[in-house]
This record gives sequence, structure tokens and C-alpha cells, in this order.
Amino acid sequence: MAKPLLITSSKNLRIKQIHKLKKPRERKRSRRFLIEGYREILRAKQGGIFIEELYISEELFIQKKNEYSLIDSLVEKGALLFSLDAPLFSTLSFRDRPDGLLAIAKQKQDQLEEIMWEEDPFLVVAETIEKPGNLGTILRSADAAGVDGVIVADPCTDIHNPNVIRSSVGSIFTQKVVEVDREAAFEFLDKKKIRKVAATPHASQTFTDADLTGPIAILVGSEQYGLSDESLHAADLSVRIPMLGCADSLNVAQATTLLLYEVLRQRHTTS
Repeated sequence: MAKPLLITSSKNLRIKQIHKLKKPRERKRSRRFLIEGYREILRAKQGGIFIEELYISEELFIQKKNEYSLIDSLVEKGALLFSLDAPLFSTLSFRDRPDGLLAIAKQKQDQLEEIMWEEDPFLVVAETIEKPGNLGTILRSADAAGVDGVIVADPCTDIHNPNVIRSSVGSIFTQKVVEVDREAAFEFLDKKKIRKVAATPHASQTFTDADLTGPIAILVGSEQYGLSDESLHAADLSVRIPMLGCADSLNVAQATTLLLYEVLRQRHTTS
């Protein structure tokens, strides 16, 4: 393994910079963000994200061999390497059980026109999602279901929030994820002739009875209020997930997962 520079003080300027990057304002200003964890950093590398600085605590490594291989590959690509003891590293971590790897990376902003597909497009529009964990889980489900791109419309939490990255298990880096306003998202979908399907508990048709084949974008809304009136009016079709108990809706990430796999099921049935 490459020889790291040792940092021992919490007052070190680099340590202070890491704490600053936990704030969305600093992430936006610097165009930098944090990635914590072996799997997440590995997927960032696979997704072409440039790792500028890598902070490690060997005491916390879980696999040893895999960590060292990843570290060497990132240092070869220009990452600066720093070593911390476990207590100091833990003050930087977002996790109860940190695994000793934390990176500062340069943001890569995807654009709508960069979303590519070979046949019928399959997209997600996540509007005003507030909780980082939900947004990250939506990204993870989108990756698993083979979605071509995720459009984060009118975002309430930025996609570079460390908890978004953690909940996505790094899958945010291996797919196209675009942050835009709702109007730009719908203009893009209409231009590409992609049908907009809104998920709302007020729809008359259940999602399993609806035709979800062909070019499609699944629209899901905020945890508290769901989709905006503008999105509901702009949708080509509205569907609901049956609720047989006292709750009137599912968690938005759970609901999105069900909808995405129904699209996948119908595509496989008709192919």
C-alpha cells in the first residue's frame, strides 16, 4: 500500500474541511462531497468519479486485502492519502460502525440529454423528496430494476448528501441521476414522447391493472404531500397501490420499488 500522511489532530485544516462538507452549502460552493465506505467508494471509482483525497483508518478495516487494493488503485489515479487513528476517524464518520474509508470527491453533474437508452426508455421522476434515506433507496431500487435514469425534480435534499450515497449503497454512481426543476423534467419527457405515470393514492386504477409498457417515466412525490397538483395534472396516467389496512399510503421508497418492478414484470411478460 502507498504510504499515507499521518493526521493526529482534530484541529487539522483537512479535518475541518471534512466537517464543512457535511453541510449542503459547502458542498454546493466547493463542488466537492464526501463518500464513506468501501462499497460506496468502489462504485464511485467504477462510475468515473474522481477521488481527490482518501482518509483511512486501518484499525477499522474489515476485509484488509480489498481495502488495500482499492486504496492503491485510487492513489495511482491521483488521490492524496491520509491516515487517522480510529477515534479521530470516528468523529468524521456517519456510521455507527465505520469501516475506515472516507473520500473527498469532485462532483459530476449529469444532464438530461445524457440519459441514454437502447429501446423504450424507463425513467423515474422523484419530486421534492425530503429524506436522504428515501432518495438513496429510490436510487438503489432504480439501479436494481434497470432504470435508464433518475430525474430528481425540485430537490429538497441534494444527491450528494452522504446519507443519500449510503442508502443507495453507491448505486448513485453507476446510473444517470439528474437534478432539475419540474418544468424542465416534463419538457424533456414530452420532447422524447415518454409517458408520465403518476403514483397517487387518489387514482382509480391500481398499478397492476395499468399498462406500464412502452416509453415510461414513473412519477413519485414527497413523503408528506405526494406529487404536486402540477405533476398530477401533467401526468398521462395515474395509478395507485392498494392499501387494505388503516394506513393510506406506503413509504415513498417502498412504493417506488413496487412500481418499478411492476414495469419490469410487464416488460418481461410482453417481450
